[in-house]
Amino acid sequence: MIYLNNAATSWPKPERVYRLADQVLREESGNPGRSDHALSIAARRRIEETRQLLARFFNAPVPGRIVFTLNATDALNLAIKGLILEGLYKGERVHVVTSSMEHNSVVRPLEALRKHGLVYSKLATCPINGANPDDVKAAIRKDTKLVVWGHVSNVSGTVNPIAEIGALCHERNIPFLVDAAQSAGTMPIDVQAMGLGLLAFPGHKGLFGSQGTGGLYIGEGLAPIPLREGGTGSHSEDSVQPEDLPDRYESGTMNVAGIAALGEGVRFLTEQGIENVEKHEADLASRLIDGIRDLPGLKIHGPPGGPYRKGIVSITFDKLAPTEAALILENSFDIAVRPGLHCAPDAHRTLGTLSLGGTLRIGIGYLNTKEDIDRCVEALSIILKGKNA
Repeated sequence: MIYLNNAATSWPKPERVYRLADQVLREESGNPGRSDHALSIAARRRIEETRQLLARFFNAPVPGRIVFTLNATDALNLAIKGLILEGLYKGERVHVVTSSMEHNSVVRPLEALRKHGLVYSKLATCPINGANPDDVKAAIRKDTKLVVWGHVSNVSGTVNPIAEIGALCHERNIPFLVDAAQSAGTMPIDVQAMGLGLLAFPGHKGLFGSQGTGGLYIGEGLAPIPLREGGTGSHSEDSVQPEDLPDRYESGTMNVAGIAALGEGVRFLTEQGIENVEKHEADLASRLIDGIRDLPGLKIHGPPGGPYRKGIVSITFDKLAPTEAALILENSFDIAVRPGLHCAPDAHRTLGTLSLGGTLRIGIGYLNTKEDIDRCVEALSIILKGKNA
């Protein structure tokens, strides 16, 4: 199989990730913090190693401010609801600024809170050039408590100017939450240099970890309300949740093997060099776009290849539904892609593809090759020749 659905989850993983996950399940799979025997200590060590690796990877000043979650959606819910609910409970006016290209992992929590009094502004965002920081600046009000933005669109691959938005939020002391679902592991992220108050990321995409892992960086001075309370292996004599991080947000038994595998994925990326990863994916995206841009009956959505696009290419057809094209690619050419709305109807409204049933999304990963891209171009060319004959 040629796998081009890396925007949903990366596959395959580096072989070393599989090996470590197997090793930890077999030899180090105790319950971290729940005893002092060797298996429990080994499990805790794996978790803290991964926490430190992620802190260095994102330049977080304190490893303990990286908290593990189930996935990026879980992290976004913790950040959004955890920061907003306290103000709503107090009857305060609370305003949030976001974009017209967000994933449902941002939109749905905001909509849920809107029923309880939240007001949020959804700014029109250019699918080619991304967000305009001046628009963000103009939308900020006295009661704005949060700005939340996707780093890279999961539909169009558009890169947003996160550092510029982060700077203006920092000047106004407004927390800035970035959804790094499509950028963590595929491009450099420095939470301090970019002025990020919070960074939500999945483990299973660009970071090459397993499903069921993710995390949230919580900047100094921010303390979202926990969405769950329970056993943390610490302060067990207290009936209330601990205040110290990361325990405040890490209740229950953790996915030790998955978190260890995530750490191994980060080690792999660090050794490869994140700039090299970014360049490889950008080169493959440009190769794909160059190969299909002139095919009759096909339209490419989003920016051209280059610095404003990551390894996500969405296309539509004049005479072919995205779902039909995906089935042909899999059944006739053994190429895996993703058709549909990609859990981001707002992005498709912005692109004008909602009524078409979405797009066919080609998600390029670091382990893809030029040959993979050339096979995909050839397959699309054959399909379109048949449809346009």
